[in-house]
Amino acid sequence: MAASLAALEQKTLIVDADPQANSASGIGINPRTIETSIYECMVDGADIRHAIIETEIDYLHLIPSNIDLVGAEVEMVNLENREEKMRESVAPIKDEYDFIIIDCSPSLGLITVNAMTAADSVIIPVQCEYFALEGLGKLLNTIKIIQSRLNPELEIEGILLTMYDVRLRLSNQVVEEVRMHFQDIVFDTIIPRNVKLSEAPSFGKPALAHDADSKGAISYLNLAREIIDKNN
Repeated sequence: MAASLAALEQKTLIVDADPQANSASGIGINPRTIETSIYECMVDGADIRHAIIETEIDYLHLIPSNIDLVGAEVEMVNLENREEKMRESVAPIKDEYDFIIIDCSPSLGLITVNAMTAADSVIIPVQCEYFALEGLGKLLNTIKIIQSRLNPELEIEGILLTMYDVRLRLSNQVVEEVRMHFQDIVFDTIIPRNVKLSEAPSFGKPALAHDADSKGAISYLNLAREIIDKNN
């Protein structure tokens, strides 16, 4: 998605807030070569500008993650304003980009709470599977708590239906149910199951650079256009 925004000439920054560091490897950056990550910025107060990496894609920059982020939650427990460390870190560069995308891990720990406290809005990816609907309810409750206690301006940018298989009845049922319950906040774009989308990370490329004509890449470009339109 970030690569698609960049392809549409939007200056975009990915903040990788997942200890697995998939955002870095997914755009061809070796996580082992990284000196300064979001971890050092949040825990040690390192200058965020020292963590920014320019990628091979025009308009796309990255602040990488680090495996040390796993332990950051424990280290941050006793810090003052521990939920606001990411907001404080990103604040100096916030106005320098059209879009800052914070990539979170699937768990709802302190790092994800930090991301939601720093963010203006949240995109909620929902796989077209039954158990994803159960997780959606828990996440929406967490967002309500963040809105009431930490970030009253946080909005839901949209619910994004992913891993859609047109042949499966369950996929179609999930789409129908999510659209019926959430209506306007569901993106028009649906991301299909797509071989090229699955392959791209192993080549260290976003889908758009791996195969721009694939259904997956086209879907993410459509999503990027939808997000740009929504944000004027």
